Amino acid sequence: MRETFAAALSVAVVLITAPALAGGDPARGERLFNQQCKACHTLEKDGASAAGPNLRGVFGRKAGTGGGYQSSDAMKSSGIVWDDQTLVEYLKNPKAKVPGTKMVYVGLGQEQQQEDMISFLKKATQ
Repeated sequence: MRETFAAALSVAVVLITAPALAGGDPARGERLFNQQCKACHTLEKDGASAAGPNLRGVFGRKAGTGGGYQSSDAMKSSGIVWDDQTLVEYLKNPKAKVPGTKMVYVGLGQEQQQEDMISFLKKATQ
């Protein structure tokens, strides 16, 4: 019993302390954001929403709330709380992650680009 608890505790510590992603380059992520996201999303505190929500404070936020944007019913009812992994899954293929989303975006298919984007967003949306 003690061995099982110790093993479970070890796994929990590794999961809690391990980074969700291998680590991206925020400068490359910023370039990607400017090329592919900036036309629809802002990052500034109290920034306007354009064709998509303002992303300030997105990490830890429930999908479909905040950002001064009228999200789709699908997004509001998705049950998603944005973190590294859910953002990566969404950025890979938004329509697969949240069928019925209003986001018109083909997706960010390369793993390194996903890591770069998350690294940038973590810094830019605080």
